[in-house]
Amino acid sequence: KRIESWRQESRLAAAPERPARPRSGTVMDGKIIIDARGHLLGRLASVVAKQLLSGKRIVVVRCEGIVSSGTLMRKKVAFAYWLRKRHNTNPKRGPIHFRSPARIFWRTVRGMVPHMTARGQAAMSRLASFEGIPEPYDKMKRLVVPSALKVVRMRPDRKFTVLGRLATEMGWGYGPLIEKLEAQRKVTEQQYYASKKERLAALGKAKAAAEVPESAQAVLEAGGYA
Repeated sequence: KRIESWRQESRLAAAPERPARPRSGTVMDGKIIIDARGHLLGRLASVVAKQLLSGKRIVVVRCEGIVSSGTLMRKKVAFAYWLRKRHNTNPKRGPIHFRSPARIFWRTVRGMVPHMTARGQAAMSRLASFEGIPEPYDKMKRLVVPSALKVVRMRPDRKFTVLGRLATEMGWGYGPLIEKLEAQRKVTEQQYYASKKERLAALGKAKAAAEVPESAQAVLEAGGYA
């Protein structure tokens, strides 16, 4: 017992103290917000998977606006065929058939990531997908992926399917609610943008009318504010 206690004490004494991990100031620090409306499903998922594996934190919004090449009928047939796949004895063990567009996109990304490994699980933990634009992200800058846009990658005469409509016809029941919330959000954003333009215009007039002394002007120019 004395030997064991001595070994434990020596291990504790030899173990170096781990430095405290710096915490970000806000939840959104370091996150990339992608507006998925008008993007092709596979191309967007491949870009997102690559960035997740490189350590980026990504939030994908408006997943109901993602499109996939092919007619709606062909997509419904393929989806119905996929719904038949189940575990032989216990369906709870999978495969899990997601109906919501956000989870369909999440599962598509998961298929491009080694999710059975620790590296892949850590990458998937850095992904969040939503229908519509929830409250924390509606006030943040949203980006697009030009290499995955439908208008760039598909000819205008090709048939395509919107993921939101496919999900609605295959059992997703929150399409009307998302449309209602999105309409409310757009009205609020338009009001905010109008007030922002008024504030910027008033600020520009105030700057133009302000009389700055030469001494203060030199200081401003040295600091890069002039």
